[in-house]
Parts: sequence; structure tokens; C-alpha cells
Amino acid sequence: MRYLHTMVRVENIDDSLKFYCDLLGMSETRRIESEQGRFTLIYLAPPADVDSAKVTKAPELELTYNWDPESYSGGRNFGHLAYEVDDVYALCQKLMDAGVTINRPPRDGRMAFVRSPDGISIEFLQKGENLKSAEPWASMENTGSW
Repeated sequence: MRYLHTMVRVENIDDSLKFYCDLLGMSETRRIESEQGRFTLIYLAPPADVDSAKVTKAPELELTYNWDPESYSGGRNFGHLAYEVDDVYALCQKLMDAGVTINRPPRDGRMAFVRSPDGISIEFLQKGENLKSAEPWASMENTGSW
């Protein structure tokens, strides 16, 4: 068994690509448009996995956009995604500067949670050892749920 992809349904392709590509640095590896099925599938990979994803089609994040409007809630769109990151503090600062709410700040220098424009919970885990506790993260409260 090997991991292939995680699928999340999105309501707005542009908002989702801005979040995943522009803010998180992921790249589109392939796209499938289905006129008959009335959907678009957009596959993304983080920088360290782009080459592998283009060859093996894994590991990827599949964004599913259904052409007919539909709102998603609860488990219909998914639980959470998890990514290992080089610097959890730097990423959280970049996201916060772009207006993204840090739902669970990386107080421990290890883990943080945010939500995508479609409400998908995303976990960021510090690569290697936890970073040394630092402000503003150490004293930042949780916001909302993740």
C-alpha cells in the first residue's frame, strides 16, 4: 500500500489555488476537466514532492471542484491535511500577514493549525526538533476550531 492523494472539495478554484499555491508554495502537477461529470480535478504537491508526483502521481492533494454549486460542511469536505514544514514560525507568520487566522498557534514550536478558504483544517508539523519557544506564538490563544 502507498499513499496516493487526499481529496478535498472546494467551492472556489481561484481562492483555493491562491491559498495552496501562492501562500503554501504548492504546485499544480496535473488537471482533469470532466464535461460529462461536471467537475474539475486539480492535483497539487508541495515543493519536495513535485518531481515524484509528476512521475508517480503521488503524493498529491486533489482539489475537487464540482461545477454545480454546492456547500460543504462537516465530513463532506474532509477532516484535516498534515504537512511537515521547515519553519513552522515563518510559515505561520507568512499566513498571518496574508490574513489567514492561525487557529492553533505553534506555541510548542512544533504544531499549528489553520483553515483553508473552504474550511479544511490543515496541520503544520515542524520538521526535526521543535523550535525554541518564541513570541508571539508562545502566548497566543487558540482561535475558533481546527
